[in-house]
Amino acid sequence: MSLEIKFLGPLEVEAGGTVVTISGARRIGVLVRLALDAGQVVLTETLLSDVWASSSAVTATKQLHIVISKLRDTLGPDAIETVPGGYRLAVERDHVDVHAFAHLSRQARAACADGATATADALFRGALELWRGPVLTEVDTPWAGIEAERLEAERLSVLEDHAELRLAAGDQRALAGELAGLARAHPLRERLAAQLMLALYRDGRAPEALEAYQRLRRAMVDELGIEPDAELRRLHQAVLAKDPALDLPRTRRLQHVPPAELPADVQAFTARTAEAERLRADLVRADLLSDATVTVIDGPGGVGKSALAVHVAHGVADRFTDGVIYVNLHGSTARLAPLAPIEALRHLLRSLGLDGAAIPSETEEAAARYRSLTAASDLLVILDNARNVRQVRPLIPAGPRCRVLITSRDPLATLNNARHLHLGGLDDANAATLLTRIVGVGRMEAEPQAVEEIVRLCGGFPLALRIVAARLAARPDRPLSHLAVRLADATRRLDLLEYADLAVRAGLAVSHQQLREEPAGQDAAHLLCLLGLADLPAYTPAATAALAGWPEHRAETALEHLLDARLLERAGPDRYQLHDLVGLYAREQDLPGDERASATRRVLHHYLATAQRAADLLNDHTEAGLYATDQAGEELPTLEAANAWLDGERDNLLAAVRQAARLADGSAVGLAHHLLWLFDRRGWFAEALEAGAEVLRQARERADWQAQVSLLQGLAGIHQQVGGLQESVRCLEDALACVERTESPRRKAGLYNDLGITYTQMERYDDALTALRGALVITQEEGRTLHEGMVRSNRAQVYHRQGRHAEAEDEARLALALTVKEQGNAGAVGVAHDTLADCLRARGSLEEAVGEFRMGIEYQREAAYTMGLAVSHWWLGHTLHDLGRHDEARESWRASLALLRDARLITPGEEARYLAQPVPDLPEAIKNQL
Repeated sequence: MSLEIKFLGPLEVEAGGTVVTISGARRIGVLVRLALDAGQVVLTETLLSDVWASSSAVTATKQLHIVISKLRDTLGPDAIETVPGGYRLAVERDHVDVHAFAHLSRQARAACADGATATADALFRGALELWRGPVLTEVDTPWAGIEAERLEAERLSVLEDHAELRLAAGDQRALAGELAGLARAHPLRERLAAQLMLALYRDGRAPEALEAYQRLRRAMVDELGIEPDAELRRLHQAVLAKDPALDLPRTRRLQHVPPAELPADVQAFTARTAEAERLRADLVRADLLSDATVTVIDGPGGVGKSALAVHVAHGVADRFTDGVIYVNLHGSTARLAPLAPIEALRHLLRSLGLDGAAIPSETEEAAARYRSLTAASDLLVILDNARNVRQVRPLIPAGPRCRVLITSRDPLATLNNARHLHLGGLDDANAATLLTRIVGVGRMEAEPQAVEEIVRLCGGFPLALRIVAARLAARPDRPLSHLAVRLADATRRLDLLEYADLAVRAGLAVSHQQLREEPAGQDAAHLLCLLGLADLPAYTPAATAALAGWPEHRAETALEHLLDARLLERAGPDRYQLHDLVGLYAREQDLPGDERASATRRVLHHYLATAQRAADLLNDHTEAGLYATDQAGEELPTLEAANAWLDGERDNLLAAVRQAARLADGSAVGLAHHLLWLFDRRGWFAEALEAGAEVLRQARERADWQAQVSLLQGLAGIHQQVGGLQESVRCLEDALACVERTESPRRKAGLYNDLGITYTQMERYDDALTALRGALVITQEEGRTLHEGMVRSNRAQVYHRQGRHAEAEDEARLALALTVKEQGNAGAVGVAHDTLADCLRARGSLEEAVGEFRMGIEYQREAAYTMGLAVSHWWLGHTLHDLGRHDEARESWRASLALLRDARLITPGEEARYLAQPVPDLPEAIKNQL
């Protein structure tokens, strides 16, 4: 029987998946003492000394035998083994939280030493989350007190190591509050005090940092009669002097962390020993470098293909230095369409470090890019639940050291270089073992005939057995024979053994009903039904509040209740996600039709209102109130807040646009318009094109000319960025035709301007100037100074490409003056400086061009204009190189490439290859930028 033992807090014990109660200080003491040396022999004398302390030896020995017997009754007869001289707890060490804590802490410290800070942070957090409160409070012996002090000291040491990492990452604000409480609890701990002082100082709270030092000093002098150590005294002097050395260093780039995407292993994994060994051999054998690199596990639904694949992959994952990628292809998932190859390739390429325009939109191009990136990789790819060969063929990596493990109902017999494993059902003995591990020994031994009947009726299929086990675990008061009788009815058996979501439904229904029965959980129970309405990858408290029509604090409380009930999963700070199957359950719940419609509308309009506010801030409030919405949206008080929201809600915005388009909701056009413009600035092109095109199709069906103009202009801009210049021209020409059917002729100015940009990229300079002249006339007539400056900036780009350098410089200077006159749009001012720099560089005024490039960079950084920043840094690098300032040039190229890498438009490997060139080639990602 599998055991889970937790004593980093109140004692919790699970045996065979069931929570059991251990009563009595000595039973707890013996179990914990054995668990501290899990899997190893603990001498009888040690147990007596530690747990019985001062009791007489004869009485204590007899009592120990009784305690061991009672523990075996509770945990299972094989849980504690009698060995010569003592006892051994038969449990894997990572099933005891104190050992899991130590293991994660060692891994975190090793990752820190290797510079893998992101990995280290996740490992530290995982280790510290295992602590639930004071340890060993149930045991009152000297040994328990000493052990509790040791464990607490180790926890503090790990907290301090993690705090060091967080300080270096700039997390001082959150850290200061956490450390303050710890420092009060441990007033003599000098490293803790030093970290608190530094966090407070970096958070602009120097007086509080000095107070923290004085508290520590008084405590040390009063209690120990000594002064703080020299290092702490130096830190005190540095705070007094406001030493710049205390300031947070420039953020260092985190090293690329190999993907580690495997789902959790199945604790109740049973049998399949021969199959698992064969799969492991296939995955790690060196001679496969010239043989098969793909292994296919096929078999009927519910036979355990996915569980076996994940179990084996966990055993070999550390052999693959470039990581493990997992993709569920949904080839046979109820109510979900199979993943298209291009969707799977996007997942794979993102896992390898690409994003945005760096991911081709066509399947063949994306597959070629994937093969190129994996040609020299040591990578394990799990393609779970595949539909057919056509779906998986583009997903096979190219590298001879890569391995692919595929599960499918289809044998995939025509797949090249593949080994095949056909999986059948479990035999009766292994089926009974699987059931026992989940249900528990006691109930199984009480009704052996019912067990035999259930195993026979389940036909050896692991999924069916797990469905049965879930039903039995949810009804511990019912005998096994009750379910055996119901299964024997052939007309009901398929209902009771329905594939996949029935098992989930049975377990989730219990949890959901429990929430309904708790006064504090009723909001959460209702919210679960609502969450199924919004097709979002993650839920924030703000979006959830809009969905439910509640205040944000009420929505957040309900989300936390769902999290506690294991009906939600944590997806990051203040973010939650539904597991796919929980989502299916939520969508089944009955809600009145009007409530479903109004809730969906509220969340979609929440995203519309917030996207509009972000666009207003980023575009100097030129689009305020462009689309009507009945939701307030999130407060975005600053440009920084708008950019942070955009970063966090990128995937949700895409999902909201798609859902709005699918429902033909009135928010679809506004969402798509803002998404196209916002994503354009960040280089997030492929998904924006796909979502915008669907909304455009609907606008055409409705003959909505205004919407078509807006969408066509946004789509044209993205087509131009990714090199689809002819398609960009077609979109803009269609938009101009639509404008003629509206009452908004002023929209022509923007369309003419964008057409001029695209013609410039196509080297159709006369056409570009004609289009820009049309834009200039309209902006001048309407007194739109800022837009006139933007148009003139684009004309300057045409002139210097034509060799008309004097005219180009004059036009660029006029454009800059007009743009600066309209204060507030930092991005536009930055572009104007960049354009003037281009003209000066073309004319040979290199030193002056350097100054203009640097001004442009400052303004574009303020506006978080990623693509513009990358372009300015790139051409600043070339200008510095032409001046012979080669070190400065390389730094500028490095900054440009870092921006493209962070935007996931190039991979770290591509970045390194560019930097290896004496004069780097122009990256594809910015070739289509003026």
